[in-house]
Amino acid sequence: MAKEPVKILFVCTGNTCRSAMAAAMMADIAEKNDLNVLVDSAGVFAGIGEKATPEAVRAMEKRGIDLSGHRTKPLTDELIDMADIILVMTSAHKLLIDAMAQGKAHTLLEYAGSEGDISDPYGGDDEEYEETAREIYDALVDIAEKLPVEE
Repeated sequence: MAKEPVKILFVCTGNTCRSAMAAAMMADIAEKNDLNVLVDSAGVFAGIGEKATPEAVRAMEKRGIDLSGHRTKPLTDELIDMADIILVMTSAHKLLIDAMAQGKAHTLLEYAGSEGDISDPYGGDDEEYEETAREIYDALVDIAEKLPVEE
């Protein structure tokens, strides 16, 4: 019998760049490595249905990932309940949701075995988005090694 996939929720502020890029890259890593995961993303102050920033879309295009269909959504109790692991971009996000997250929230870098925050590229140029995408990707590679492979 197949095991249930690990459900990972990525969370940032507006869900237009960091968490959207993290979820898209993790889905790509999971597919290429047969990892048994489901990914989603949300923002602590996100609107509903906004597109990813053009810079985030371009940063993902360079990696062969299409982010053009991404639409923002706010973090809800339902999303928190559904998740096995909640990976936030900053310690401030973790503080904000810790009480609701039932011990499931970790910063992305902390979960990857590092420390610090993923800085917000919002309002920055393509280079800043590239730097953020690289930082997220490097952490995700470390995290992927801890995840179960599909049976």
